[in-house]
Amino acid sequence: MVDRPKLVSESQKELDKVEAQFDQFEKQMQALSGQGNPVTEREEQSKLSSKEQNNTDAPYIKPNRTIGSKEAFNEKFRATYDYSKQYVRVIAENNEIKGETIEVWTKPFPGVPAEFWKVPVNKPIYIPRYLASQIATRVYNKYVMEDRPTHMEGGGTFYGSLIAKETMRRLDCRPAAAMSLSMFT
Repeated sequence: MVDRPKLVSESQKELDKVEAQFDQFEKQMQALSGQGNPVTEREEQSKLSSKEQNNTDAPYIKPNRTIGSKEAFNEKFRATYDYSKQYVRVIAENNEIKGETIEVWTKPFPGVPAEFWKVPVNKPIYIPRYLASQIATRVYNKYVMEDRPTHMEGGGTFYGSLIAKETMRRLDCRPAAAMSLSMFT
C-alpha cells in the first residue's frame, strides 16, 4: 500500500476531515442499499416427510420458449457450463404470491440460448442448477423512512431519509432432499 504523503498540518487536518466525511457517506450508502442486512428467512411453504424426500419421482421441467444466441460460446467455460446445466431436485417457492407459478428468463453464459421457464411451486421438481441458483438469489430490500435531520438549506431543516430495513426473499429454491444449499453454487 502507498504511504500517505507528509503534508502541512492544516492540509492534513482538511484531508482527515474529508476522509471522515467520505467514511460517513459510505456508511449511509450501505444503509440505503441494505448491503449489510442479512436475508430474512421465511418458513417453508411445503414441508416434505422423510419418505417424500427420499422419493426420486419428480417431473423434469424444460423451457417453454428458447431464443437462439448469435454470439459464440467461449469454450473456456465449458466445464462450468456442464456443471451448471445438471438437473437437481428442488422445491421452488414464490414468497410474494403464494402458489403462483414462477416465470423467469435465463441466459447463464454468452453463446447459450435465452430460455423462458414456467416453474411450478411447492412440489419436488428437477430443474437445471443455473435456474435453481437464479431463483434462490431473488431478494429485495424493504425501505423505511428514518426520522432524523438530513441537511439544512435556506434556513430550513429537511428531515427523513430512506434506509433499507431488511432484505427479504422474493422467490426461493431449496433442495428437495436433505442436502445443503451449496449445491446451487
